[in-house]
Amino acid sequence: MTSEAAQPGIGVGTWAWGNQFLWGYDPQRDDAVLEATFRRCLEVGLDFFDTADSYGTGRLNGRSEELLGRFASQCSPQQQERLCIATKLAPFPWRLGRRGYDKAFAASQRRLQGQLKRVQLHWSTQRYAPWQEGPLLEGLADLVSRGAARSLGVSNMGPKRLRQVHQQLADRGVQLASLQVQLSLLAPQAIEPGGVSEVCRELGIELIAYSPLALGLLGRDPQDPRPNPKGPRGSLFRQLEPRLVALRQAMAEMGRSKPGGVGAVALNWCRAHGAMPIPGMRSIAQVNAAAAAQSWTLSSAERLELDQLALAPGAARMPANPFQSA
Repeated sequence: MTSEAAQPGIGVGTWAWGNQFLWGYDPQRDDAVLEATFRRCLEVGLDFFDTADSYGTGRLNGRSEELLGRFASQCSPQQQERLCIATKLAPFPWRLGRRGYDKAFAASQRRLQGQLKRVQLHWSTQRYAPWQEGPLLEGLADLVSRGAARSLGVSNMGPKRLRQVHQQLADRGVQLASLQVQLSLLAPQAIEPGGVSEVCRELGIELIAYSPLALGLLGRDPQDPRPNPKGPRGSLFRQLEPRLVALRQAMAEMGRSKPGGVGAVALNWCRAHGAMPIPGMRSIAQVNAAAAAQSWTLSSAERLELDQLALAPGAARMPANPFQSA
């Protein structure tokens, strides 16, 4: 287990910025709120922002990057230096070869107004097009080698593929900075024996936990009077909630006297396992809750209790990412 003193901080996910299908984004209603959210993040020391060139639905594709670029461009030079904006480039079938990401990277840099610091492979193609991934990674390493990006990360890789990629990059003198995987109390596979959490600790790779609140489900108190969200999220909530009684009761008890409530418990469980959670943030209230979570840590006994509930046979599980490699 990671010691309390060494536990990672909390980053910011921006998948919802521009996503109308799942999150109901409305530019007229939301952009000013998102700008205030961004500024509040900087005020409380949340400086890592994760985005992707595919974030934003339909005609709003790339909107998340555009908003981050606009907001970051208005920051002071000191704030910009502290910021780490990391974007993920999708390995679409038409992006091929070592130069396959050149146009996509340039477009992301334009949308981010030069603030892109970490470039990431959005998902692994190892399961369906293993020949595509190696050259794309070489191209990303080229970007770091020539100083176009400061660091390189990958996403959705299992322990076997992670070791291979780490070695591929090390052979040419490029450090693999981070691995991003789905990790939460409803998706604990990364912390199971032999999982990527062990490999990241061994190789010095930062582990980043996306969907740490399971699309918001783990941020809801058992007594929350609000109805379930509409659409696909609501369907998932209704499917999983009947199997979460014991887990949510334990989380409520742990969060009762601590800042940030049950959501903070979920975030601190990720941190206790050495992962930086990147919950989606769309309001100042969510930023304040994340900052509150960062002010404390789970005890060893609390972490163990949550581990047992999360890893129990038949425990509720989020849908797995179909592109996750072995």
